[in-house]
Amino acid sequence: MGSKTMVRGITALAAVAFVAGCGGGDGTLFGQTRDERIAAQENPRTIARAQRANSRQSSLFDLFSNADDPNVTLEVNRYLWAASLDVLSFLPVQNADPFSGVIQFGYGTPPGGGRAYQATVLIQDPALDARSLNVALRTRGGAVSRETQRAIEDAILTRARQLRVRDSGL
Repeated sequence: MGSKTMVRGITALAAVAFVAGCGGGDGTLFGQTRDERIAAQENPRTIARAQRANSRQSSLFDLFSNADDPNVTLEVNRYLWAASLDVLSFLPVQNADPFSGVIQFGYGTPPGGGRAYQATVLIQDPALDARSLNVALRTRGGAVSRETQRAIEDAILTRARQLRVRDSGL
């Protein structure tokens, strides 16, 4: 019975050593490092551009055309983006995706306030317009009142207009 146990132990040890050897030990998986795998991922915009580039010859006039597929391209108003980060600067940014226009903030307390808030901002259009901005504001107890949410949206829109006026030099 002792030799059977020893054979099982040696087999298990060999299997563990084999599986451990597959990783490479230098952060590679399937022959690529983490950074190489991230760089190899493509988003819908780059896929659409590659398909257009392969499907036809380009010319000088392509520089001046807007041939991006509206179902693939996502544009975000930069003033709304910057204003959202500016107005909600007391909240820590957990996730920001400029391609989809979503900014997720963690819990934070405003200056002079006692209640912690969490926010998610969605900017869904390139226009500097109230319809382009959606803000979801929460506390640890649940959703906030509509008036508080409206006040945050108005502050973001006002700050975005201030940034646009400053950039235009008016």
